[in-house]
Amino acid sequence: MSGRAHPAPGRAPAPAPSPAPALYPCTVTHVRTSPLRDAFRHRTYLWLVDPDALPVLPRWARPLAGFEARDHFDASAPTIRAGLDRFLAANGVDPSGLRVLMLTAARVLGHVFNPLTLYWCRDAAGAPVCVVAEVHNTYGGRHCYLLRPDGRQVAEADKEFYVSPFFPVDGRYRMRLPEPDGRLDVAVRLERGGGRPFSATVRGVRRPGTAGQLLRLAVRRPLAPAWVSAHIRLRGTALFLRGLKVFPRPDRPGTGAATGTEFEKV
Repeated sequence: MSGRAHPAPGRAPAPAPSPAPALYPCTVTHVRTSPLRDAFRHRTYLWLVDPDALPVLPRWARPLAGFEARDHFDASAPTIRAGLDRFLAANGVDPSGLRVLMLTAARVLGHVFNPLTLYWCRDAAGAPVCVVAEVHNTYGGRHCYLLRPDGRQVAEADKEFYVSPFFPVDGRYRMRLPEPDGRLDVAVRLERGGGRPFSATVRGVRRPGTAGQLLRLAVRRPLAPAWVSAHIRLRGTALFLRGLKVFPRPDRPGTGAATGTEFEKV
């Protein structure tokens, strides 16, 4: 990989918040405790990038990692950073001068599926401002949560989006969102009705964001986004066959119907 990076068009490059890009081979674990018990895990890899200076890969490696604005927010912004800025401004956060790190899965051979993309936003002095959690469901819906983690890097938010067909749109999320460094360790827990029926974790170890490292991961996890999407659907089918109740998908805007972003899947 070249040491160069492309700044977002029409925008002055922001100082890099920390060394990026980086790759995180990781294990994703889902645990369901109610109304029946189920757990599974799968392995994938994620990118940590600066959306103001996205990776510049050699031509041969570009099909293995695409970062496209259409895959984030409402797909109408010219760049990923522009989409983030629009969301922040619409929710009362001034995006000017913010330095951002984005954790995401890239587009691989034309396919992308991103259950969760995280954006850590810091001011020019490096102080944390907020975290944006952008979640996608398997129906093509998207939804974003603006989060203000506390000193323990924990944030809470009411569930506002339909993801798994086995949960209604209610309850509250409790998320542990430390900014990745040498390790990635993110956790999301759904709380509803006095219980904790679902939790998920993403854990991995940092690797250099180079073309060589990408090739090694792509060989080990070929077509990772497509595999993750298929695995979620197969797991959902198995749960349905076990008799788990299905909740209809809402049609209201903002709940993940045809236009809606959730980390819980099955």
